[in-house]
Amino acid sequence: MIVPTIHLNGTSKERLLEDIEEAHQAICFAIEKLSASGPNERDYYPQGSAIFEQARTEHCSRLERLLSVRKELETLAEAIDTGGAK
Repeated sequence: MIVPTIHLNGTSKERLLEDIEEAHQAICFAIEKLSASGPNERDYYPQGSAIFEQARTEHCSRLERLLSVRKELETLAEAIDTGGAK
């Protein structure tokens, strides 16, 4: 992961962390909403039994990608908090 260098001519450590925290909160909100809106089998059964499993797999994939982004933001924030790139 590429980490910014904290220096006098760049964005302050505090501003970088604030921006990442805002993005982190937005991702957490998206995870919460997406988790609550998982597919319901009754919305898919007219299309055949295999379709619901495919919809569930796609839903889980979307959730996993958001979780991955959340983890990256946490890792980035930790790296910035400990001094950024050297």
